[in-house]
Amino acid sequence: MRLEKSTIVDDVKEKVQKSPFVILLEYGGMSVPHFSELRSRLAALGASCSVIKNTFLRRALHDTGVKFLDQYLSGQTALVAGEGDVCGASKILKTFHLEFGKPTLRAGVLDSDFISADQIMELASLPSKEALQAQLLGLLLMPATKLVRTLNEPAASLARLLSAKVSQENPS
Repeated sequence: MRLEKSTIVDDVKEKVQKSPFVILLEYGGMSVPHFSELRSRLAALGASCSVIKNTFLRRALHDTGVKFLDQYLSGQTALVAGEGDVCGASKILKTFHLEFGKPTLRAGVLDSDFISADQIMELASLPSKEALQAQLLGLLLMPATKLVRTLNEPAASLARLLSAKVSQENPS
């Protein structure tokens, strides 16, 4: 293999190894402005979208141990990878597809496991990581909040009773 080809394969391999997720897209029929818009939306979340020749991508995936995506490497393929949250990238891909009809999701890898296009769409419907963390925090705080209310209730009841007694004795 020529030096420039091996450099491309090494770059793709590095991108795949650094990223916790990889999503393959069929981008055929997309205009250049639409593709640029998709790239800029993904870049805002720390993800990138690259067009890579299928033979280079196949070699890079094989070198990283991801051999189960071979059947999805045909036609015009783009690779989405990133350092951030896979849900954010999948949401962008879903909304972009709903807006423009392109690109089409093929498959992907999440933490070295295969994910189908349907699973990527399910990830897009999940709340953001921050929203999930807030929900979890609310669930964790709920028992403590109930305990504090339970512990405060006898004192609060006594205070209301005394207040009512005082107001009965001093009708002003």
